[in-house]
Amino acid sequence: MVIGRSPSKVEAVKNELGVDGYAADFARLDDVRQLAATLRENYPRIDVLANNAGGVFSPRTTTVDGHELTFQVNHLAPFLLTNLLLDLLITSEARVINTASAAHVAGKLDLADPEMGANWSSMRAYSTSKLCNILFTQGLSQRTTSRGILTVCFHPGVVASSFGSTGGRLVKAAYNLGLLKRFMVTPEQGADTLVWLATQPDFAIEPGGYYDKRLIAQTSPAARDQALVAGLWRYSAKAVGIPR
Repeated sequence: MVIGRSPSKVEAVKNELGVDGYAADFARLDDVRQLAATLRENYPRIDVLANNAGGVFSPRTTTVDGHELTFQVNHLAPFLLTNLLLDLLITSEARVINTASAAHVAGKLDLADPEMGANWSSMRAYSTSKLCNILFTQGLSQRTTSRGILTVCFHPGVVASSFGSTGGRLVKAAYNLGLLKRFMVTPEQGADTLVWLATQPDFAIEPGGYYDKRLIAQTSPAARDQALVAGLWRYSAKAVGIPR
C-alpha cells in the first residue's frame, strides 16, 4: 500500500501500481490515529512498515497539535503510527524501516527543549529530526527485537525531488539553482537501500542499524547516546499520549 499527504498524488500512485492507498497529513496527529485505525481494520498483518515521510520547513510553524512542524512530521507522527500498530507488527514479525539522513550529524537534541523553542533554524530542526529518527530506531529495536520486530534506518542520499521547496531561502536556492545537483541521486537510487533492507533475510540485517548504500554506516556520538534514546522516547510518548 502507499500512504501520502496529497489525496490526488496518492490516487495517481495507487492506480499506477495497482495497490491500496490512503491519504494522511502527518501535521495532524488525528490523521495518524485515523490512519492506524484504518490499517488495523483492513489488514490482518503488516510485513514492512516504511516510515519515509519527512520534510524541511520554514518559517517555524506550530501544528494544530501544538508541536513544531518539522519535529512532528519527521519524528512524532511516525513514532505515533508505529506505536499504534505495534501489536500488529509484533504478531506479523514485521520489519520497521525509518528514513534518516546523514544530516543527523549536525543535529543537537536538547531534552529540555527538543522542539527548539529557542535557537530554531530550518536546517537545525531538520538535522535534529533526523537524529531523532536514529534514536527512535534504537529505542524501538531495544524494546521489540526480542518480540519479533526488526527495526533499522538508512540514509537515502540527497534525492532530486521537490523536497527543498518548503525549506528556507538557502535550501530552496540549493535545489532550484542546482547547487546540489552533482551530489543528488534519483528517487529510484534513493529508494535502493530501503528496498534492499525490506527484502534481505533477517540474519543479514543488524537490528537497530543505520545503513548507507546497503552498508552499516557510522553515526554521530549523539546518535549513540543512550540517555538521548531513553529521554526522547519518554518525551515523545507523553507528547502523543501513549504509555511510556
